[in-house]
Amino acid sequence: MADNGAGFTGRLAAFIVQTDAGKIPGHAYEHAKVAFMDWLAVTFAGKDDPLIQKLIDYAEMMGGNEQATIIGFHMKKDVSSAALINGSASHALDYDDTLVSFLGHPSVTLFPSLLALSEWKGRSGKDFLTAYLIGLQAGGTVGACASLDHYLAGWHATSTLGHIASAAACARMLGLDELRVRYALGIGATQSSGLKRVFGTMCKPFHAGRASQAGLMAALLAERGFTSAEDILEGPQGFFEALKGKVNEEIIGLLGLGWDVVNLSQKYHASCHATHSPLEAALAVVRGEGIELGAIKGVTVHASTLSLQAAGKTEPATGLEGKFSIPYCVANALVRGETGMQAFTDGKVNDPAVRAVMQRINVINDPEMKALESLVEVETADGRVHTAFSDILQQIPTLEVKRERVASKFLDLCEPVLGKRRATSLMEKIGRLERIDDMAEMTDELG
Repeated sequence: MADNGAGFTGRLAAFIVQTDAGKIPGHAYEHAKVAFMDWLAVTFAGKDDPLIQKLIDYAEMMGGNEQATIIGFHMKKDVSSAALINGSASHALDYDDTLVSFLGHPSVTLFPSLLALSEWKGRSGKDFLTAYLIGLQAGGTVGACASLDHYLAGWHATSTLGHIASAAACARMLGLDELRVRYALGIGATQSSGLKRVFGTMCKPFHAGRASQAGLMAALLAERGFTSAEDILEGPQGFFEALKGKVNEEIIGLLGLGWDVVNLSQKYHASCHATHSPLEAALAVVRGEGIELGAIKGVTVHASTLSLQAAGKTEPATGLEGKFSIPYCVANALVRGETGMQAFTDGKVNDPAVRAVMQRINVINDPEMKALESLVEVETADGRVHTAFSDILQQIPTLEVKRERVASKFLDLCEPVLGKRRATSLMEKIGRLERIDDMAEMTDELG
């Protein structure tokens, strides 16, 4: 995208407004539909988490219009509450997608606000997917400039970047001009918060819902001329200066030339993504070498600072805390081999058999490990040491494989809630989402 003389915020706003949906490649829309299928699956599965009823109770206490669907509850709330509740539900299990440039989980901050807004405003499926793709690209671009310095400083990037991404996506759906998009980005970014200190509590999924809700609010306020700084990202005491990061001209120059949606990484283990490389490397060793559980003397996990900050809990006491514990996730994988939702209950985390294996696992901070890489060493009783390396972020499958694996995950998570017939019908409707004229046709299936 050419430099139009504006700063970073202005150039991002120009991209949001000027991008022609007709020039976005078809495969990007196909990836977006897979992402939406994955998001719906984890939202249906997460709707019964205790925090969701608390948020519904709060919304009912506040009152308001019935404008948008609360997924899985046969009810509607105001669009703001719907974004908050559905966004929190979709991140409750920590089973949702991630993106390297976003430094976290993008779809849980984008789809909730866009779904509520599109249902309320009667937007088409194509409009919905286009806004998602543009919001995802905007968030990923800001995240790539913020860099790991932002995340390592203690910020939960899913939340901080999600505020901006949701504002960008909703501004696009509303058709705002470039000045109002700048306002929307400013209103979203000035609300950006979310601290990693709360990982393992209800606040982590709340971050996703709140980011989606705040971005929606930002766009709706900007539509009405609510002002903000026009250089919120690069300006003095703006987002980058206050929360880490800096303008990267090379990254900005890529706007519009590619689509980050192809790099989305869906989860197939129901835990923090930082646990995936360690548990997959451990499984690769024991399965590849045919090592019996009783023959394991000790396991050493080499992990990065990033992974340990995200999933370094050594003594998890609850199912939720277990999602952020590399020792538990590795031990659970070795003992049970099953890493889906059912592995993260309070009872499973406190299972004496798993606890005994956890005592044999040592996790060390290895400066050689980058991002979510992990090297695992398994020492057996006969003194031999077997190793395996895994980098889950480099193991992104093709679109066809993604679609197949996410479809399987969708049915696994949705059939218990919807039944086989409804789940299959909904999956088929997602497959033709870009041909739906009014998203209310989709949300009618989500109650």
